[in-house]
This record gives sequence, C-alpha cells and structure tokens, in this order.
Amino acid sequence: MKKKVLSVLLAASMISALLAGCGSTPAQTDAPAAEEAAPAEEEAAPAEAASAEEAPAAEGEAAAAGEGTFALVTKSAGNPYNEREAAGFEEAMKAMGYSDSQIIIRHPESATADAQITTINELISQNVSAIAIAANDMDALQPVCEQAASQGIKIISLDSTVNAASRMTHVNQAGTQIIGQTLMDAVKDLAGGEGQWAILSATSQASNQNAWIAAMKEVMEGEDYAGLELVEVAYGDDEYQKSVDQTQALLTNYPDLKVICAPTTVGIMAAAGVLQDKNSEVKLTGLGLPSEMADYIGTDNVCPYMYLWNPIDVGRLGAYTSVALVNGDITGAAGETFTAGEMGGYEIVEASDGGTEIIVGPPFAFTPENIDEWKSVY
Repeated sequence: MKKKVLSVLLAASMISALLAGCGSTPAQTDAPAAEEAAPAEEEAAPAEAASAEEAPAAEGEAAAAGEGTFALVTKSAGNPYNEREAAGFEEAMKAMGYSDSQIIIRHPESATADAQITTINELISQNVSAIAIAANDMDALQPVCEQAASQGIKIISLDSTVNAASRMTHVNQAGTQIIGQTLMDAVKDLAGGEGQWAILSATSQASNQNAWIAAMKEVMEGEDYAGLELVEVAYGDDEYQKSVDQTQALLTNYPDLKVICAPTTVGIMAAAGVLQDKNSEVKLTGLGLPSEMADYIGTDNVCPYMYLWNPIDVGRLGAYTSVALVNGDITGAAGETFTAGEMGGYEIVEASDGGTEIIVGPPFAFTPENIDEWKSVY
C-alpha cells in the first residue's frame, strides 16, 4: 500500500529541495524520492513532521474515540529521538479524539530493562488498555509483557522490539535488511571501498541495533565488500558521554580507522563532536536527527551524509496500531490491514523473528543539499 510520508505542512516548502538532494552522492541512489522518503530501507519513511500542537484533531475523529487508556514506554528520559516518538504518539491519540487522561507517556530514568520493567508494572497496576514499548532488552522484558497480556492489556513494540512471544505486533521504522544494506553501502563509499571501520552502537541488548548490525555483517560477506575490515563494535549505551569515550577509544586503538558507523542518534552526535574537535580524517555515517547533526553534515565535514526515518511517524503509527488492537479492528496477524489516519493504509507482515510487524517506510538520506530544510523539522 502506498504510504503518505510527508506532512501537508511540509509539501509546499520541501518537496523541491528533497528531490534536488536525493542524487548527489553514490549512497543516495537507493533513497526514495521526496514523496516516499524516510530513513532505513524499503520499509522506513519520514511522514508528517508536524508537532502535536500543530495537528488538531480532525472533525468526526474525536467523536469516534472510545474508552481506554493508552501508554507509551520509551527507552529513557532525555533521549531526543524518544521525545519525538512520544510527540507523534500523543498527537495521533488526540487526533483520534482521546483526552489527556487517556494518554500516558513514560520515559524511564535510564536506558535499562529494569527501569522499563518498573514502569510497565506501574502501568499494569493502572489497568491500562494498551502499552507500546521501545524495548531496551527484549528478552528481559518478556515476563512482564506476558504478565500484562494475561490481564488483557494489548502489547506492541515500536522502534526496538520486544520478544515475538511477548507482543501482538511491532511497529518497525524500516526493513532490517534494507537498513543494513544502506549503511554498508555508505561505509563502503566513505572508505573508498577498503580499509578499517567500526560500529558505535547503543546498548548491547538493543534488539533494533543488534538486528541492523547483523544485517550489515551479512551484507559485508559479499564480494563487493571484501576490502572492508570491521575492527570493533563499541557500545555507548545511548549515553552521550560514554559514546564520546568509546569514540575516543576507537581513534586511539585503530590509527588506520577510516569510517565509524553509528546506527544510534545519541552515538552519531557524540562521535561527530569528537571527530570535529580532533580534526580527524575519519568519516562518520549512520542514523541521526537532522536537528542535531546539521553542523556536522557536509562533503568536507566529518559526516558527509547520514540516514533516518521520522520518529514522529513511528510514534503516530504506534498510537493508531494500539487503538486498532483495543478496538478489535486487528489482532496483529500477518495479512491484516488497517488505516492509520492521515498516514494512510498499512498491512501487517511477517517479521524475521517469527512475529509480525508494520513497516513505516524506507530510509531517507540527509545530505548537504537538504539538511537545512530538515533541521527545523526534527
């Protein structure tokens, strides 16, 4: 199904800029055109980028809102990506007519499974109708998710999945394989086809990070990538200072390093600062927020280009999915379809872990040509 990926609010001012910027580097050839752009693969896409305050509820949708309380549990407090996911979730809930008292946003104090378990237990005691979770550790969260499900609470994951046995479905930014392919092509391009490179990830338990890294390693087995040497996968735990420390350690331990790929918004921003401060020749790519990375994007800068999808859309689709499950419109089974408001129609498909997922759209390249248009969006 064709997905709507750009907000009406952005169409007039950005479409021409995005079209102009999608073909300037070799790594951008797989990026979708502006009307289909998003960051990740054939399955992730940035959709509407309006803030919750900018998108009032549509007439008729408010009256259709039912009973229930809907919760979102992000990875941690202070994470800009999570905050934008939450904004999208809240916006979509209000567009459907739900009140503030029916919307619960929880940002755990730390990016750990324990912090999320505590939060989920609190939501269980409140007898919420649905919980959408961006998991820090899918296996560690399985017991508490199953406990919630046993009490009739609809469990979905978004961004970073919980165990397939613990959820009804998963809202995925983009297809795992496309993200892996896109990032490996960027590494190859920036390394000139050969040399040492490293990955700066979030936590070692983050299911989305691990899936992307596994996909990258699989792609790297191809003959076209034989000249590349992955020297280390470092973990910054989605903490800025630890990510800075890990970047500095990579530069010290591997003097011939050519590229760092950071598939995490916190990690890529931290690495960019280190590389710029040191006037390093090491190049950077990965997944980042344009508002945070604008000063580092450039042909001769530390990060020639990077990718991402719209986290606001991830949150929005999480809200529509939660409501559809509670209302009985879907069960989370592969092949089911539903409409997610102005985002359009979506189909639930089989996921690689044995569960199901809903793909927001494909990954989008942020380049010197379009970064100024996007940095004010998110």
